[in-house]
Amino acid sequence: MQIEGCKHELEFTIPVEEIARETERVVGELQKKVRLPGFRPGKAPAGLIRSKFASEVRQDVLEGLIPKALQKRFHDEHLEVVGTPNVKDIHFHDGEPLSFKAEFEVAPAIELGEYRGLTVKYEEPQVSEEDVAKRLEEMREQKAEYVNLEPRPAADGDHALVHLRSVEGTAEAVEQDDLMLHVGDPDTLPEFSEALRGLSPEEVKEFEIKYPDDYGQPKLAGRTVRFAMRLKAIRRKELPELNDDFAKDLGDFQSLDELKETVRKGIFGERERRAQEAAKHSLIDTLVTAHSFAVPEAYVDRQVEMNVENQLRGLAARGLLDPKLKIDWAKAKASQKEQAEKDVRASLLLDKIAEKEAIYATNDELDREVQRIARQEREPVAAMRKKLEKDGTLRRIAGHIRTEKTLSLLFEQARKEAV
Repeated sequence: MQIEGCKHELEFTIPVEEIARETERVVGELQKKVRLPGFRPGKAPAGLIRSKFASEVRQDVLEGLIPKALQKRFHDEHLEVVGTPNVKDIHFHDGEPLSFKAEFEVAPAIELGEYRGLTVKYEEPQVSEEDVAKRLEEMREQKAEYVNLEPRPAADGDHALVHLRSVEGTAEAVEQDDLMLHVGDPDTLPEFSEALRGLSPEEVKEFEIKYPDDYGQPKLAGRTVRFAMRLKAIRRKELPELNDDFAKDLGDFQSLDELKETVRKGIFGERERRAQEAAKHSLIDTLVTAHSFAVPEAYVDRQVEMNVENQLRGLAARGLLDPKLKIDWAKAKASQKEQAEKDVRASLLLDKIAEKEAIYATNDELDREVQRIARQEREPVAAMRKKLEKDGTLRRIAGHIRTEKTLSLLFEQARKEAV
């Protein structure tokens, strides 16, 4: 009986004869294991076992009969059950049939609509001469050299090499040597520039700074700290000339024009990937909107957990995760449910399309990914493959490759309209 959406409920009845056979089996197993005074191992009477271990016998009989009954019924009725069934209303009395109900969810039946030739906003990215020039300027900045100047008071435009330490006002000591500050630059906090103006090498100055609430270092964000800063040296930044020698110094380039062309292709590739990713996300939205079907709560719950765990990993990577944080999963599910349902629908639709188009991850594609991870982790390829197979990562990698190939098919077959 279907309750709503993917939820079903079935009633089960197990005859007395089957209960008796299972009870005999359970009692026989207990006879082999239990030790009772006055009886050799395995020789205690079945009646004594039944009376002395009545609760254990009852529980073992239920655990033996119910899963088998569920599995047979699901198989016979071709039900693709997801999650763990909720067994309730159990009636189990001597001399009577065993009856119970089971609530469960089934995988949704999805009827695919049209997915080839969907319309999407997309146009090939453009790369201007200004874009190339800006990227080359960034590369010059990376190759910049800093030359010490004769001692004099620091002024705007100087690059100051300083030693910085906190003297009070912070619960955690802050100290940094050889810190380079660009005096008067918009990226330098104004308090640092103000303290440096007029300061000569080897002079020390104390000053206070109120860090913004959204400052990148959590231990300083929103705090007022008093620093002692010693100016070690004043430096001038010297950029390399933009010529053939600069190109050759960067790598396997014979001329500046060759470097420019490589930079142009690199910028185009970056923008093309971003544009295609945006188009693919738009195609997913179109697919989800065009297909209406019920989604199992078990899938949504699992997706909520994945989404929250991904967010926590992101916070941890940025050093912003409080180790004492407790997750309220009820609130998390409520706040994330809409997005989780959308993610699940998208995943189910892409799986259905991949199945229809016979899209899968090839052995060569998996081998390349395993080799990449092995190089990254500096482990033998065979050992890495075994590890990835054992923890289920290889299966997830195969799923990711399959999804990306499916999205590429949708993009290739889509009708592109100019933005």
